[in-house]
Amino acid sequence: MYSHILTSGVTVGFGGSAGLEAPIVITGSALGSNIATRLKFNDGERILLLACGAASGIAAVFNCPIAGVIFAFEVLLTDITIPLFIPLLISTATSIIVSKLLYNGQLFYLITNDWYYHAIPFYILLGIICGLLSVYITRVSLFVEEKMGTGRAAYVKAIAGGLILGGMIFLFPALFGEGYTTVNALLNGSYPEVVSNSPFVSFSEHPWTLLLIVFIIVMIKPFATALTLGSGGNGGIFAPSLFIGALTGFGLAYLVNTTGVSALHVSNFVAVGMAGIMAGVIHAPLTAIFLIAEITGGYVLFVPLMIVSALSYFISRYYEPYSIYTKKLEQKGHAVTHDKDLNVLRQIILSDLIEKDFIPVSISGTFQILKDAFTKSNRNVFPVIDDDNLFIGIILLDDVKELLLNPDANETVAIAGLVNRSVLIIETHESMYNVMKKLEGSNLWNIPVTENGKYVGFVSRSTILSYYRKIMQKNNSLF
Repeated sequence: MYSHILTSGVTVGFGGSAGLEAPIVITGSALGSNIATRLKFNDGERILLLACGAASGIAAVFNCPIAGVIFAFEVLLTDITIPLFIPLLISTATSIIVSKLLYNGQLFYLITNDWYYHAIPFYILLGIICGLLSVYITRVSLFVEEKMGTGRAAYVKAIAGGLILGGMIFLFPALFGEGYTTVNALLNGSYPEVVSNSPFVSFSEHPWTLLLIVFIIVMIKPFATALTLGSGGNGGIFAPSLFIGALTGFGLAYLVNTTGVSALHVSNFVAVGMAGIMAGVIHAPLTAIFLIAEITGGYVLFVPLMIVSALSYFISRYYEPYSIYTKKLEQKGHAVTHDKDLNVLRQIILSDLIEKDFIPVSISGTFQILKDAFTKSNRNVFPVIDDDNLFIGIILLDDVKELLLNPDANETVAIAGLVNRSVLIIETHESMYNVMKKLEGSNLWNIPVTENGKYVGFVSRSTILSYYRKIMQKNNSLF
């Protein structure tokens, strides 16, 4: 509940190219979760308090209560119901009041009165660029963090990451910290601030050189953020997304104005670009729209915000189905989505469903062994295995019923001649989603389960449906 406050402050204060929003979201979530645990609340109430803490953190940092509530629904909660709004609204409103008492300022200032219809094609272009950049940011960030996290001592990663990041900040000081100073400068029209204190400051008056530097900063900012986090720093992608979005919007508008193709309001594109990158990176377009509208006071830009955020989100979602927050969770099978069926299946553990009261028979055995198994079992399926417990197939009771009930049946009939070898099987490592797909594609009520080819047991359709119903009833009663 306190570690992220300390470590994120140290990281960003020393120049780490990350944001403070993710740590405050985690801190708020931890507060909510721990309070619920101490008060012995149920799982549903704990999840709600966790979401309230996260929403309050976003609301307090950006002074945006509505965006905080929407963030909770888009990123954390899978159900949108009216009863959930009340505690979220109360918590975000309370956090705003407390934050106002401590700091009565505004993060960004946008001076704009209107936007013009002739700029719509450029907003569409900005949305496409933001979507593609969001995919680039997600892939670069996860790739660098993965490479930094394998096979190196902590101090080696810290020293290497610090040196590389220090060199990048020396060349491009705009990479220092979360970058909000640069964003405010762009909103206020102070474009040379992008290269302030850098070796390239003398080129700030040359439009094409300034555009080139902006392009380079946009492309290397994800590397700087990933280096910060991968080498042991604590921060988030929230602020870097806003920073990259601001520079992207500025770069497009400044390029159009420089070439004389059209006359665009640069600060409008700076604000809308921030929403575009955020919508694409965290897959939360509504949060992006209301966040930028609230923190800049730019409610007049609602239509451009919707155009750019929607396009960016759709393009990013097409190439990266999961956001930068949930992609790692999805790879581990822990991601929670708005697909209720998938969420329920992920809560079911296959090993808990395996039934082991089926009597196996050996492939090398005779008909008498099958008769003995029939008299002892209340099942109508008999798994067939070899001497090493490798699964061979099954024998269905219906297929051998006449032989079993016929006293004159030949006792020398071999098991090998009765086994059905073309059987659908499930491996123990398979997800419940795959298991259900196999069940839906067959008429079987019982499917054998194997582990590396060895027989383990059976899983039945009725047991899965029973577990499924129990979890659905539990989830529906959470709130």
